[in-house]
Amino acid sequence: MLATAPAHALRLRYVVPTRTWLHKFRCSSSSSAVPLAHLSASELSGGNNNTLKTSEDKNNSEKKTAPYYPKRGQTVELVCESLGFKGKGICKVDGTGFVVMCDRALPGERFLGRVTRRKGSYAEVTKIKTLTPHRDLVEAPCEYASYCGGCKAQNLSYEAQLRAKEEQVHELITHVGRFSDNNPGLETVLKPIVPCDIQFNYRNKMEFSFGPQRWLPVEMLHEREDGPVSFALGLHAPGFFDKVLNVDKCLLQSEPANMVLAAVQDCWRDPQLSLSPYNARSHAGFLKHLMLRTGRNVETGSQELMVNFVTSSYKPELLKPLVDKVSSIPEVVSIMNNVNSSVGNTSVGEQEYTLYGKETIAEVLRGLTFQISANSFFQTNTHQAEVLYKLIEECAGLKGDGSEVVLDLFCGTGTIGLTLARRAKHVYGYEVVPQAVTDAHKNAQINGIENATFIQGDLNKIGEDFGSNFPKPDIVISDPNRPGMHMKLIKFLLNLKSPRIIYVSCNPATCARDLDYLCHGVEEKNIKGCYKLMSVQPVDMFPHTPHIECVCLLELS
Repeated sequence: MLATAPAHALRLRYVVPTRTWLHKFRCSSSSSAVPLAHLSASELSGGNNNTLKTSEDKNNSEKKTAPYYPKRGQTVELVCESLGFKGKGICKVDGTGFVVMCDRALPGERFLGRVTRRKGSYAEVTKIKTLTPHRDLVEAPCEYASYCGGCKAQNLSYEAQLRAKEEQVHELITHVGRFSDNNPGLETVLKPIVPCDIQFNYRNKMEFSFGPQRWLPVEMLHEREDGPVSFALGLHAPGFFDKVLNVDKCLLQSEPANMVLAAVQDCWRDPQLSLSPYNARSHAGFLKHLMLRTGRNVETGSQELMVNFVTSSYKPELLKPLVDKVSSIPEVVSIMNNVNSSVGNTSVGEQEYTLYGKETIAEVLRGLTFQISANSFFQTNTHQAEVLYKLIEECAGLKGDGSEVVLDLFCGTGTIGLTLARRAKHVYGYEVVPQAVTDAHKNAQINGIENATFIQGDLNKIGEDFGSNFPKPDIVISDPNRPGMHMKLIKFLLNLKSPRIIYVSCNPATCARDLDYLCHGVEEKNIKGCYKLMSVQPVDMFPHTPHIECVCLLELS
């Protein structure tokens, strides 16, 4: 929560820090922001007239005070209060309470920050120097933790990471979802976060980028070199599409994947191989990405690896030295080449070629076998996906007599729907990506599931006839991407009135917004809500990152 100004603070007046970053998620599909009546007393710390007052102010109430706004470029002393959207630290200017947000600031940390911009009632700063370390400090095991944007919270104890994520979900559900006044039993609805038992080596997919020049932080610029030695293979520097931080090992991926990364790093810069990294600005160069996927041998349970080289053209003779070296690693069973000739830097190619081994690898989830191609969508943390899908099954509460219809929205490759199919009458899945729909059909065939139908379609562009080709479902599962559900789909669900909705979200902010619409409606659009929020279960799928998954159960009122 945001602290109020101490009694001895200088007199000031400012716009109340109502966490504008919360408001925009409700505004993104609606013209109205969250009413101030739904904000907590500590956030409305200025009182009804939105003004902070000291005892001196009370004696001189008629005197006007100037607003306090830190200027761009100004250095201020800050204390991080909590973590907010995208893992940014919510801070205050010491002695004033003015709200600022800072990337890589952690709870309890006192530091100097430079103001980079002001946005309405808060500002953004860049951390310059830590004055007092944050509480729950631990040593980050990764050498790139200070520079890579992937694992911002490695030096925060895992218990503290869980607390911060749980608090963020609760705050969003309360303020954006507006459940504080409408649901007196909120403390039983909001469940404690489910931790991840494996905090490292949990990712089954990593994508690294090639670049013509290594990105270095300011303090290491003296190490910059020219020529092939300066070529980079690693992760994009935070905020840059054209700058690559060279990485020799990533602690989030499997050990065999790190062996492949090391093998490629060991030889690809050799001038004799004539391999050039792609330049995202000039659009010249051959090597674009190195994608590594880890699966499992269904019979032995041992790890299997797919290596995917993404290139700007098809020149297998150039890749042959890399293929020969990487294929010598026992876990590598597939080497693919996706050719992406467009100027875009995506890893999905227009053509795909098999350079070694088989075209797919397998993974087992909830007793089902899934074939994974180079561009398939699959839950990135297989171990925690088992936990997530078990929670979804429990929320679904299928009778098991084969009498219920399940509608699986944003179904991807069908993983959620297929895990429920054996206890349902029929599963209908919708997904916009054609390849994912194809993979869903294949996964159904592999597992001998005949009561599942998967349809390609854009759920953000549904028409009046949507729903005419399937019976009314008993259970709806919605697992949208980060922007959440379009208002057209929300209106459809409110008209459909399925007895139960399970909302699976990778973005608690848009999740809270959509739960608000489904339960409370949208007054300005004359849309009435008709659901009751029964439970919100946060799940930590990605330790050391700001990402949070939630499984929410709604029942028809």
